Amino acid sequence: MDITNYTIDLALKPTTLDAWHVCLAGTSAILAMTLIFTLISLVVCLSRRKEAVVAEQQIKIVEKVVQSEPIIKTVEKIVEVPVDRIVEVEKIVEKIVHTPAPAPVILKEASPDAALQLLYLLQNDARFIDFIKEDMSAHSDEDVGMVARVIHEGCNKVLNEHFTFATVCKENEGDKITLLDGYDAAKVRVTGNIVGNPPFTGTIIHKGWQITDVRLPSTVQGYNANVIAPAEVEL
Repeated sequence: MDITNYTIDLALKPTTLDAWHVCLAGTSAILAMTLIFTLISLVVCLSRRKEAVVAEQQIKIVEKVVQSEPIIKTVEKIVEVPVDRIVEVEKIVEKIVHTPAPAPVILKEASPDAALQLLYLLQNDARFIDFIKEDMSAHSDEDVGMVARVIHEGCNKVLNEHFTFATVCKENEGDKITLLDGYDAAKVRVTGNIVGNPPFTGTIIHKGWQITDVRLPSTVQGYNANVIAPAEVEL
């Protein structure tokens, strides 16, 4: 048989479907599915391997940071804090925690009897209420000055008779004075440019007044202190 002149036409299509063609088609399909599955598995494995490598690198970076020299030195500095300094901080914290709260301000109701009694004395000896309540616009300056002198003498007499006065500051007005920490703010009022904490050094503008003794007369039971001056009726 001479096969030198035998040619195969690849463009020809089979016209019959036999068992050989079915087997060939099935084998081709199986090979194609196997190839696709293999490629998908390879891609998944590579992706997981990449994630594992990244995670391992992050763990190594964290270990290097934890074991780095600056952190060790910082820990050593914290450990090497002097014991006396720690005790000092503990005392400050204990003082803050155990510092008692300031006592509540209790308002004391003032009795008006003493004030009314003083007004009675000023009116009785110096006509103080009459002078204060008078319309001064109806009088000349000379008349007001003459009356004021009389009122001044009467008021001074009442104050000296029933009170003992003393100056707050022993120094003279215009002298320099230094107020130390803890000075009595009720006795000394600081004005001007107040910066920082005491001691303060300033000039005495007013020496201040304080009462060292009170000698108000006693009152009988049933005395009406609201009557400063009784009305006068001449018969």
